[in-house]
Amino acid sequence: MVIENIARYELFVIVGILMTLGTLIKLLGIYDFSSDWFWFLAGVGLVVEGTISMIKQKRFDKKYRIVERK
Repeated sequence: MVIENIARYELFVIVGILMTLGTLIKLLGIYDFSSDWFWFLAGVGLVVEGTISMIKQKRFDKKYRIVERK
């Protein structure tokens, strides 16, 4: 699955590093850009995290069957 190869923890860490570096650059006054870009990166990070969770949940559901007792 292509999404599985792309949406790994590495991508999540890269998004976090980009947000940190962007904040540092903006705070030091090196470059001034819109803070909307941080919201965009945060959204990308949430999508990546959600995709990772969804993939892991599907793997779990395939491996184990939950039986409810009455």
